[in-house]
This record gives sequence, structure tokens and C-alpha cells, in this order.
Amino acid sequence: MPFLPTTIQDAKQRGWDELDVVFVTGDAYIDHPAFGVPLLARLLEEEGLRVGIIAQPDWRNVDAFRALGRPRLFFAVSAGAMDSMVAHYTAARKLRRDDAYTPGNQHGARPNRATIVYTSCCKSAYKDVPVVIGGIEASLRRYAHYDYWDDKVRRSILLDSKADLLVFGMGESPLLELVRRLRAGERFSEIQDVRGTAVVVGREKLAVDALVVPSFEDVTSSPGKYAEAFRLVTTRLNPLDATSVAQGHGERFVCCNPPSLPLPSDMLDRIYALPFTRLPHPSYTHKIVAWEQIKTSVTTHRGCSGGCSFCAITHHQGKFIQSRGETSILKEVARIVSQPWANGIISDVGGPTANMYGSRCGAPDEGKGCRRDSCLYPRICRHFHISDDQGAQLLEKVRRVRGVRSSSVTSGIRYDMLLRQPAYFRELVSHHVGGLLKVAPEHLSEHVTRVMHKPGAQYFVRFLEMFRRESRALGKRQAVVPYLIAGHPGCTLNDMVDLALKLKELGLRVEQVQDFTPTPGTLSTCIYYTGSDPFTGERVYVPRGEKERRLQKSLLLSHLPAEKKNILEALRIVRREELAAMLLGTVGERRPSVGRSR
Repeated sequence: MPFLPTTIQDAKQRGWDELDVVFVTGDAYIDHPAFGVPLLARLLEEEGLRVGIIAQPDWRNVDAFRALGRPRLFFAVSAGAMDSMVAHYTAARKLRRDDAYTPGNQHGARPNRATIVYTSCCKSAYKDVPVVIGGIEASLRRYAHYDYWDDKVRRSILLDSKADLLVFGMGESPLLELVRRLRAGERFSEIQDVRGTAVVVGREKLAVDALVVPSFEDVTSSPGKYAEAFRLVTTRLNPLDATSVAQGHGERFVCCNPPSLPLPSDMLDRIYALPFTRLPHPSYTHKIVAWEQIKTSVTTHRGCSGGCSFCAITHHQGKFIQSRGETSILKEVARIVSQPWANGIISDVGGPTANMYGSRCGAPDEGKGCRRDSCLYPRICRHFHISDDQGAQLLEKVRRVRGVRSSSVTSGIRYDMLLRQPAYFRELVSHHVGGLLKVAPEHLSEHVTRVMHKPGAQYFVRFLEMFRRESRALGKRQAVVPYLIAGHPGCTLNDMVDLALKLKELGLRVEQVQDFTPTPGTLSTCIYYTGSDPFTGERVYVPRGEKERRLQKSLLLSHLPAEKKNILEALRIVRREELAAMLLGTVGERRPSVGRSR
């Protein structure tokens, strides 16, 4: 199957004089189901539409947005797989020098606030063509939101971009309904009720049952109102029992229709069976790091039931697990390993959290009346059915597919769930670790993990003991890669000292630490901006200064000589200088298992 058109000449070779939909994306064009725009474009192609992709256009030249001519239905714009500001800047607001989604890992192929810039360019190229925005950047900025890089509350991106429609969450269902209704003769401006979309309307057009949350003006002037709006929006995330949510911006309202319903297994199977080449576009001459990392990965499911405070998956993919059929997954594995560039390796069998495959809500109403944003926090819900044998059997069958030399699980696991999955645990540790297993405790101080909505240290310690015991019994040299965050709301310097000591006690060493970044749409960002938990009203300490954030990070890197000065300074500040020998030397230290943290 050839790549989708990227130029007029490509379209004409297919016998097309015009296209129905033109996608514009901030990522390079990689025809792989892990990339949202190519996946949606392939889906619309199967629907019978003429579709093309303009990847990483030069936003300084409007002609770049005319590369495929005037689309008959609309432009579909995405900043790419990441929010463009996250892609461009570190947590210290320093410019990054690389971009994994660009050939040659080169920075600068997309603009800041790419969704806004691209939409403006599309409007300049063809003033009368509607623009639909979507992807992670648009999805998580659909309401008035705190922006870390401007350090202020910004309007909904739908208004700032002047787009005609916003698709939030996973875009398959909204786009399919939109194009079907357009092809049936409805005018674009009249289509305002599609699930998973947001529109701008006047007060007179608000749905009768719409939940009106504090306005942009209110949340800008009052952190308390910001917290109230966030709390109310969160109560309407359940797609099985949701109403529209409206937020005023001056005289107009951004109206978000109910989220899209979870996709059934047969629909997911259909999507992942589309004729992807799984390759970067042949015009690229340099390697694309993002593709190298996921080219032989297999997505088994969508959604995450964890509801971690700093993660936006619940607001984007939803908390209901949507699992593919086993046959569909095994067919995809066979297709991958038949390619010479795969070398018989399946790099990942998973999803947002690998061991959630097959899990589901077991409540009598199947979760319709649920208002929890997490099935796992503060404790695992009694109605949450954790699949064990289904995931274990899948992993076993994957490694037995003809041509598979090795298969791994690298997308991360929930160790609190794994404690209830003995069959999955044995299969994972025996055959799918590949030396290092990624887990994400994020922190090990109880009051910090409480703010993060993560399981406490006791669960991690139990898991670590199990993992090491099983690895020894198998005669395998395997280690845990702990993901840890510095500078998260609720975390003090003393907490990081305690965490560093706990890592020493557990014999763990990290090479990299993630600085907390307040990304749009998350609970942690709401707490960062307001200084309080929007659900309880409890005040939460927020480390804001560059110095404290730097010292917090350094405390987890005590084995690096370059960090000695920072560690000593941190210990002086908290008056715990007596711990210097323990952190910087070998006092009381077990032989470490080397890992990395993001």
C-alpha cells in the first residue's frame, strides 16, 4: 500500500484532482499506527475519502499549506504527538536542542503553539475552508487552562486558534461522524453536537442540560474559581453518563459535547488492521528517533485506569480500558516480524500501562454511574476486574509467533496491579523483561504519593522483593528502572532526602530524573497553579523556585560527583548534614541495581 499523498503530484498519480481532507501535523510523516495523524488519515481513506498529509510545513510560508490544494471538506490540524511547548522547552523553560519526531532529531521543524499557528496558516491559504483541530495539544487545552510557559491562564485553544471545530480525546469516532454527515449534505456550521468535539456558541444555543463552569474571566481572576472549574469538568469525564460542559469566554461559550464512547474491540481491531507501511515517508534521508523507538511495538489496548495526578491520559484516552482482540494482536505481530527491518524483535507489547490489558469495570452498570477519576487510587476499586490469565496468555502467544526472536514489555506496568496478577508476573519476568523493567513509583514518601494519586512505598517494596526473588530463581540478571519525579506539588527538600535514603536502602540507583512540568489539563497542574487540591480544598506545598527544583533533582543523583555541591547545600538547608557520608559515600549502602528514571 503506497503512502498517502503529500504533494499535488502524489494525488494526481492516484487520479485525484482534489482531496476531501488534508491533515497538517507537527510531526514527520511516519505511516505507523502509533502516530495519531497517519492512523486517522488511513481510517478516512478506508472510509472512501481522498486524504493527504502535510507534515511539518514551513509556517513562515503560506504556500506550504497549499501543497495539496484546497480540501473539499476541511483541514485537520494537529501539533503532533506532543504539546508543542512541551516538545520545545524543558521544565526549566530552557530551549531543547532536539526533537525525536523530526528527521535527524533536529529542533525547529514546528513552531511554538503549533495548533494556533497552523490553523492561522490554513485560514490564510484558503479562507473559506473549515479547520478542525485535534491531538494532545488541542485536547488538553480545550478549556481555559494554566500555561506554564506564559505563567498565566490562557483562553480555550479553540478561541485562540479561531478553528471551526475541536476534536478532543481519540479522534476516530468524531471524525467518522463528521465526514459522514458532511457527505450526507449537512453544512459544517450546523454540525455542533458530535460527541468528542467542542464548538463555540452563543448563550442561546447552549444545551438545556449543559453544565456551565466558571468562566475564563472568573478562573483568571480567582485560583479558587479555577479549582472549581477543574473539579466540575472532571466530574463529566465519564462518557457513559456525561452531559455537555460549557465555559464562558466573554459573550461566547466554548461548549464541549460529551466525550466519545469507548471503542469496542472489533473497531480497534479494524483500525490496527489498516494497511500501514509502518515506515517513515521515503522522502526522509535522516533517522527519526521516535520511529526507531516504537517501530516494532504493538498497542494492545487504550485508556488507563490509574488516574495519576500528573498524567493527562484520563482526560484524553479515558479511564475505561479498551482492549483489542487476541487474534488481531497476533496478526500484527506476525506482520511486523515478517519485515527485514524488524529483526524478529517485538520491542513492546502494551499500552499506556501494559498490564491493564483485558481489565474492565465489573460493576452492574458497567461503570455508568462512576464518578471516580481512578480505579486504583486511593485503593483498587472492588468493581475493577483485573485481568491476569488473559494478559499472560497473550504474552506467551506473542513470543511463540513464528519469526519472533524476542518480545519485551517496555511501556511500563502498574506494580500494585501486578501483585494481583501472578500468571502475568511470571510470564513477564521469565520472558519479556530484556534486562530492565520500567516501573513508575514516582516517589516513595507517603504524603507525596498521596498528592500524586500513586500507590505508597509499601507496594513498591513488595513488588521489588518479588521481582528480585523471581529473577534470581530464574538465574536472570534483571533490574528495575524506577521512574521518579522531582519538584512535584507536595514534595519538599526533606521528602527528596528521604527518597534518596530509601533508594540507598533498596539498592537502587538512577541516572536521570524527571523535573515536574505543569502540563495543561492535569490535576497536578491545577494544584501547582492554585496551591490547593481542588477536591478537598487542602493547601499543598508547591516548590517553585529554580534553586529548590535543582536541589531536589540533585538529591537523587548522589552517586554522580558533579552533584556533590548541590547535595551538601540541600542537606545544610534542611539541617541534615549528618547524612552526607551516607548519601555521598557507601555508609549503609547496599550494592545498587543500576536503573534510569525519566
